[in-house]
Amino acid sequence: MLIGEYRHTIDTKKRIAIPSKFRKELGKKVIITKGLENCLFVYSEKKWKEVMRKLEKMPTVQSGARSFVRIMLAGAMEVELDRLGRVLIPDYLKEYANLKKNVVICGLSNKLEIWDSDQWNRYKKKVEKEIAEVSEKLGELGI
Repeated sequence: MLIGEYRHTIDTKKRIAIPSKFRKELGKKVIITKGLENCLFVYSEKKWKEVMRKLEKMPTVQSGARSFVRIMLAGAMEVELDRLGRVLIPDYLKEYANLKKNVVICGLSNKLEIWDSDQWNRYKKKVEKEIAEVSEKLGELGI
C-alpha cells in the first residue's frame, strides 16, 4: 500500500531513494511525470498502463483535455530503480517540480508524489487550514 510521508535528499548524482516500504509494490521500473501543483507523480508500470488507458479516452476535441494529456505524456519518463532503490530524476522534471536538495515523498494509494520539501510544507500548511471547509463540502456530496 502506498501511504505515508517520507523525507529524503537528492544526492549529488540527482537520485532520490524510494522508501523501501514502496519498492516491492512499485517494481523495478517506474514512470515519473509532471504532477499537479508542481510536484511529480510516480507510478508503477501496471498503474501507469491504467492511467494511459484513461488518458487515451479523453476527448481530443477539448482544448483542456488535449493540454492535460500532452503534459502528462510528454512529461513522462520510464526510469529504473538501482539496487539501492534510487531513481534518477531527469533535469526537466527536477526543474518542473523545483526540486532542490530536500524532498518529500508522499504515498497516495495508487501513486507517489515527490515534492520539494519547502514547497510541500507551504502546501500542507495551506490545505490543513482549509480542511474543515473541504470536508464539509465533501460531506454534502455524500463522501
